[in-house]
Amino acid sequence: MSLDAVLSRLDADLPAATERLLDLLRIPSVSTDPAYKADCDRAADWLVADLASIGIQAEKRPTPGHPMVVGHVEGDGPHILFYGHYDVQPVDPLNLWNRAPFDPAIEETPAGKVIRGRGSSDDKGQLMTFVEACRAWKEENGTLPCRITFFFEGEEESGSPSLIPFMKENAEELKADIALICDTGLFESSTPAIITMLRGMLGEELTIKAATRDLHSGMYGGVAMNPIRVLSNVIANLHDDQGRVTIPGFYDGVPELSNEILASWDDLKFDAEGFLGSVGLSVPAGEKGRRPLEMIWSRPTCEVNGIWGGYTGDGFKTVLPGEAHAKISFRLVGTQDPHEIRKNFRKHVEGMLPPDVQVEFKAHGASPAGQMSIEDPAFEKAKQALSDEWPMDAAYVGCGGSIPIAGYFKSILGMDAMLIGFGKDDDQIHSPNEKYDLESFHKGMRSWARVLDALTK
Repeated sequence: MSLDAVLSRLDADLPAATERLLDLLRIPSVSTDPAYKADCDRAADWLVADLASIGIQAEKRPTPGHPMVVGHVEGDGPHILFYGHYDVQPVDPLNLWNRAPFDPAIEETPAGKVIRGRGSSDDKGQLMTFVEACRAWKEENGTLPCRITFFFEGEEESGSPSLIPFMKENAEELKADIALICDTGLFESSTPAIITMLRGMLGEELTIKAATRDLHSGMYGGVAMNPIRVLSNVIANLHDDQGRVTIPGFYDGVPELSNEILASWDDLKFDAEGFLGSVGLSVPAGEKGRRPLEMIWSRPTCEVNGIWGGYTGDGFKTVLPGEAHAKISFRLVGTQDPHEIRKNFRKHVEGMLPPDVQVEFKAHGASPAGQMSIEDPAFEKAKQALSDEWPMDAAYVGCGGSIPIAGYFKSILGMDAMLIGFGKDDDQIHSPNEKYDLESFHKGMRSWARVLDALTK
């Protein structure tokens, strides 16, 4: 089997591959909004048909939510499972888009050509890099280089409620030697990266209640407790003056990095000033004495994601609200237990409540951190393959985000996951005007061809 021939075919077929991606991007598969249920079904059908067009036995599998797509190719050598998701984020606010989000197009920018449209980077464009690599391999060699299972989800952007039950029910079918995930990016938009460290996630919503109704601030101000004041005090006391989270037991299970890992991260020459400067900031705000990359990749966080209460419309209304609300998320690392942290957080908040004040909590997901072992020779093979394709040598890096599927592959299916992606920092995923560089799409396809070649030698 000739890798060079596969790479040449990918180069020649780039226009056709791009048109296929644009076709998929036109399907508004927004998983969190029931109005798009039929479109999510349509996206799953599209993928089944596209896999079938290159000889892959694939089918749409029903779930209580949106369907899964599962396909199989038999072969010799290692058994690889490739995961991606076909659902996308909502497009709001629509008025900030420069073109219709589901009318994708190739645009010229000062930095080069980009594919503009919702899902172009997260995750349809990334998913299709692997599919197109397989297409070129099959067309050039008549067969794929090894046994491959394709596993595409339709609920990743809405919490994956059907994922764990489906994986448990179909564990024997889905088990492989290693999982490949394409839902991440290049380090600082230039260095190919393999993610070996993912933070976990915990979400909490709290409602502080005092009086039975909103009160006139002239009649009750000063004598009646204001829930916003209580909530503000709770939030202000979640961190100390060193930036550390004050919840008891919060740092249980948080490891210190080895000198070897710290040195390898220092070698990446992360531009913290430029990273913050690109969003109008300048001073790191986390734990004192920690490197910026440590805070992004290997330290836990507690962040307020939303806060509301009282009158927030135009003009002014002098009321003491009966309720105040906040949404707070925690990024977790090491062996932190999300369920124990939830319990301790609630107890911590309850301990700060004055008389006549109550709190109600609503849980929003809980997943532990993930740590990928690089002892498997497949990791070093893939790292070298990526280095062969890109100008910069590939690196093992952490990720500040949370991709629970990687942990589920380990806990449910007993296999490690390798996270390789080609997105860039300015892709504006989850935001208006999402894009995916045409170079990322092109070199992503070539990268997967090289990885497949390396893993099967």
